Amino acid sequence: MKLIRGGMLTTVQDLGRPGFRAAGVPSGGAMDGWALRLINLLVGNAEQAAGLEMTLVGPEIEFSKDAVIAVAGTMAGAPEPWRPHHIRAGERVILGRLINGCRAYLAVSGGLDVPEVLGGRGTDLRAGWGGWQGRALREGDVLPVGLAGAAPVVGNWWLDPGVYPLRATEPVLRFVRGAQADEFSADCLKGAFMVQSQSDRMGLRFKGPVLTRISKEELISTAVMPGTVQVPPDGQPIVLGVDAQTIGGYPQVAHVISMDLSVLAQLRPGDQVHFQEVSLAEAHHLLRKREETLAILREGLAKKLR
Repeated sequence: MKLIRGGMLTTVQDLGRPGFRAAGVPSGGAMDGWALRLINLLVGNAEQAAGLEMTLVGPEIEFSKDAVIAVAGTMAGAPEPWRPHHIRAGERVILGRLINGCRAYLAVSGGLDVPEVLGGRGTDLRAGWGGWQGRALREGDVLPVGLAGAAPVVGNWWLDPGVYPLRATEPVLRFVRGAQADEFSADCLKGAFMVQSQSDRMGLRFKGPVLTRISKEELISTAVMPGTVQVPPDGQPIVLGVDAQTIGGYPQVAHVISMDLSVLAQLRPGDQVHFQEVSLAEAHHLLRKREETLAILREGLAKKLR
């Protein structure tokens, strides 16, 4: 795959580097891991195979060999999303402006064969490692694709939209209570919060009703995870993303549930969101239901890809 244009911010991502947070290494990987898992399955890859994460505006790519690709997200000029497409050697694929959401993904049969770093192929932009030379992609980059090649696709089909529904007009981030939740009023996350421009893969900053902490006691830095909702001194929450640090000293008022990290990944600056508390049991139930959906999809795809 040769990059004719790099896009706004295009990086190689997989499902991250689990197991290294104790050593201070962020989890990393695709911000919207659910989207990447789905389209990897559509082209016959393992769910964790490396693909492209594209932010707001995608690249233009030329393929030197036949391939099967799938795109997550509707982009101007791009192939129809959520279905496999045969690409012939020499063909160019244009992935323009993202119509809905903040991030789109591209999977190619065989996956992107970039070197593994600490068990993952994803790009860590702050550390400058992983992915392709530890940086965002740019014009002229040539990425190696795995040897699996173009898997035959049987029939004309696409993914049911219910598996990955369109982004809601008024997104909701469901959460469970955090370690310092009792130090804030019970309704502190009520109302609308707007995504600020100082947001990235490390975390999204929100502006809304001020979250006032009752206690003035200083905290010892403790473990944080993607989805942790921290409250800095200005009272405006930060929701951590996949590239977040491993420990933090700000109070933790909540944790966005794993199911809704995809919602978080698709928020743009200026978007308004609401928070909604759920029980831990409900969060587990929702995650199990999603994994059941994926199991059904795997079974259905067994007859579509050979």
